[in-house]
Amino acid sequence: MEYKAIRVIVSGGGTGGHIFPAISIANKLKELNPETQILFVGAKGRMEMEKVPKAGYEIVGLPVAGIQRRFSIKNLANNIMVPFKLLESLLQAKKIVKDFKPDVVVGVGGYASAPLLKAATKAKIPCVIQEQNGFAGLTNKMLGEKVQSICVAYENMDRFFPADKIVLSGNPIRAELSQPATAEMKKEGIEHFGLSEDKKHLFIVGGSLGSGTLNRAMKHWIQDDCPDGGDVEIIWQCGKYYKKEYDAFMAAHPHLEGIKLYDFIGRMDLAYAVADVVISRSGASTVSELCAMGKATIFVPSPNVAEDHQTHNAMALVKKDAAMLVRDADAIDELMPTALALLGSPERIATLSKNAQGMALRDAAKIICDQIYKLV
Repeated sequence: MEYKAIRVIVSGGGTGGHIFPAISIANKLKELNPETQILFVGAKGRMEMEKVPKAGYEIVGLPVAGIQRRFSIKNLANNIMVPFKLLESLLQAKKIVKDFKPDVVVGVGGYASAPLLKAATKAKIPCVIQEQNGFAGLTNKMLGEKVQSICVAYENMDRFFPADKIVLSGNPIRAELSQPATAEMKKEGIEHFGLSEDKKHLFIVGGSLGSGTLNRAMKHWIQDDCPDGGDVEIIWQCGKYYKKEYDAFMAAHPHLEGIKLYDFIGRMDLAYAVADVVISRSGASTVSELCAMGKATIFVPSPNVAEDHQTHNAMALVKKDAAMLVRDADAIDELMPTALALLGSPERIATLSKNAQGMALRDAAKIICDQIYKLV
């Protein structure tokens, strides 16, 4: 296939699960042809307006916003403005498409995707959407009938989209998390986190902002079981909002030298490399990374997401014996005993790791870019 220079709009965002795959697609397009012109379109005030420029791309923000379900005066005022913001966003999206003249538009989900892709399809510009989750988001379901190609990360997505448009691509992930860790990476990780080579290692990660449930499960285990460390060391990423609270908690338990507390992990590749078992939420990108690295994982799906899509993501692996699941409501009492039991079973860890690797789709960005070029 000839990868000529093209003009592409990438639209969507709102969360890292939408933004980082979008950036991975843009990076691959630039790798295939550095002359390709890319414009991002996001929602004003959302995470993409900061993350995308840091990745080196231009972004335009639309005033679009979503309905807030929790009742408050602020949310009520926001909800009254939603239709007016949508109308303004549709008008701006039409102008962006007219001015930029894209050869193709890529939607990754999130508030900004709907008005931008609606403007593009009306202008007869070919469109691709990328659905990261095992349960399709509302925006992408609405757009499925109108776009030309739908790239998905899970099987059986014809529940939501026309089967003849679906391409099983996987989720684009960071290159350093796309392969199982080498012995050299594991050794580097041991040194980086100040761990012992002769102990088992558990990595608890609640996403960049942390997870209150995972943190409370750890606190409960420490208080009730008073662990002395034993043959297990733990990397615990609690999130920046929780760091002060748990710094104070750990200071009250100075004997727990085997628990390494962090607000944020910059070297996720090394944290995954040293982990015999991972405890994690089940956002789409995280699930894809854990499959690619072949990690034995216990998922605790967040209940605070649209249409419970994290449970659908996790269950896609659980059904194939590629991961375990503990419900959020059961995590306080069950999570740490489940993790310690798994750490004590090398055979079970090996089975989960092998099956997770078998579900990995490592060339997602390239597959999606090939779909883009087929449309062009």
